[in-house]
Amino acid sequence: MRSFFIIALVGLAIYGGLQSLEKMGSESSGHAPAGFLTSYASAVARAKTQGKPVVVIFSASWCPPCRTMREQVYPSNEVAPYKDKFVWAYLDVDQPNNRSAAAQYGVRGIPHYEFLNAKGESVGQVVGGTDAGSFAAVLSSMLTKAH
Repeated sequence: MRSFFIIALVGLAIYGGLQSLEKMGSESSGHAPAGFLTSYASAVARAKTQGKPVVVIFSASWCPPCRTMREQVYPSNEVAPYKDKFVWAYLDVDQPNNRSAAAQYGVRGIPHYEFLNAKGESVGQVVGGTDAGSFAAVLSSMLTKAH
């Protein structure tokens, strides 16, 4: 009888863990933050039209640092002054239509940030999550390089 309860508890724990993973995936399904484009080609085209540099963010819904960046860093007060200075693209590396852009920039780890000038030429890249202040400093540096 005791082994039945242990097996039942283990089964419930596994089921609960799977449900949590499923819920986590659905809450963070890789959707781009508000105002971010989800097409590399659209971002480059808009940059050329508006004369702005581009922040291309390669990400995935299952990536913990990517989630932290999306939930805490991009909407932060430190990053807010840079929202209108760049065209922002949020590309899920698990989506087939983003694979060629990821390959073009040699994406091996995420989050991966590729910074482009208004002509669509790379001016720098950064890999990994960070805090809002550090990310704002990177944006400032890349804005200078892009112009």
